[in-house]
Amino acid sequence: MNDREWFERGHVAIVTGASKGLGLAVARELAQRGIALVIDARGADALASAEAELRAYTPVAAIAGDVADGAHVHRLVEAAEQRFGRIDLVINNASTIGRSPLPELAQLSPSTLERVFATNLFAPLHLIQHALPVMQRSGGGTIVNITSDAAVEAYAGWGGYGSAKAALEHLSRILAVELEGSGVSVLVADPGDMDTELHRLAVPDAVAADLADPARVAPALLHAIASPRPSYARVALQAIATPA
Repeated sequence: MNDREWFERGHVAIVTGASKGLGLAVARELAQRGIALVIDARGADALASAEAELRAYTPVAAIAGDVADGAHVHRLVEAAEQRFGRIDLVINNASTIGRSPLPELAQLSPSTLERVFATNLFAPLHLIQHALPVMQRSGGGTIVNITSDAAVEAYAGWGGYGSAKAALEHLSRILAVELEGSGVSVLVADPGDMDTELHRLAVPDAVAADLADPARVAPALLHAIASPRPSYARVALQAIATPA
């Protein structure tokens, strides 16, 4: 079975942070496979542009808002359930580094750390909690949490973001144990360094030519989702992406 056969038309995915970068690239891949989409982003104009593009391939519900807002997360799940009747895939992609330039831990303010954890850890769990009952009624599915090598490597300045992503990874492992046998699996995906706005904010002097194009990384994520695996897996996407 190839990737396109695994993604059935009529299935439904929620993709957060889908107006640009990896989120938009993944939404494009899903749309071209006929997967109905619920997408969000904080910027309404960019989200509207993404929605207009994706509607050429599949039904789309686009809801502008911040994943750190609990009411917004509820609206995403309600849109999937009320409009499409099911949820088969949740991709927690929305993220923040908190501040640019990245502060060392000695200068990291509590408010910045709270924001980083709210977006990168608490929001994904909140969305998972509300989507799970719908996924289980739909017969199961896949939860994808986008992580970073900063979760496993110690980089100066990345203490807040890396700690939040490390917590997200361990949360994902525990979640997979708790969901064993439920039909819902958990995938942690590390996309590597990409040419995205988030990476440019974090590393302003990075050379764009040295960074991966999200459009090349996105198909690798869909391949990982479609591949047989246990209830939990962590995958480095650039290791399985097609060479540029």
